Amino acid sequence: MTATAIAHPNIAFIKYWGNRDDALRLPCNSSLSSNLAGLETRTTVRFDPSYTEDRFSLAGKAQEGASLKRVADFLDLVRSTAKQDIYAQVDSTNNFPAGAGIASSASAFAALALAASTAIGLNLSESQLSRLARRGSGSASRSIPDGFVHWQAGEGDADSFAYSIAPADHWHLIDLICVLDTGNKAVGSTAGHALAHTSHLHALRQ
Repeated sequence: MTATAIAHPNIAFIKYWGNRDDALRLPCNSSLSSNLAGLETRTTVRFDPSYTEDRFSLAGKAQEGASLKRVADFLDLVRSTAKQDIYAQVDSTNNFPAGAGIASSASAFAALALAASTAIGLNLSESQLSRLARRGSGSASRSIPDGFVHWQAGEGDADSFAYSIAPADHWHLIDLICVLDTGNKAVGSTAGHALAHTSHLHALRQ
């Protein structure tokens, strides 16, 4: 019960900011993005009946606390969908800095959604994978389809997913990313979404 998946972070042209439902990560507005081909997260998930708890390593380093809990909570969604009660080892690596503002959570949960669902025996459609990835990180829903992607806000969980509107070569665009600091950004996206509603400009985005 092992599977490996690769996913890419994405950059938004029309950004989503703020949730109307934090638990389901339903966005306040639809968004448009493009995947970044040169950057990737590679994640391997192994479910094993002998495991007594979930384990998670990032770049070869065992994770604990909030990082491990976020992955374990996501695996709970996968287990619930598959109607199985079995723990997993998750090993993930990036070829770019995590937590530095380059959408590492998007590629991380997109790769985790595909690897975990495949390893446990689920055969999800692209829209189902997008919805699942969204539960880990909103922008991860956009890292499931290829090329230029539209994430529709939808009315609820069932229709809030992303889909490709054009292949990667439709527009000749090149992203140049200059990493000035590999440390974690001061305010994470989850905290930022919670603060979005405090701006008097937020209503104009919807």
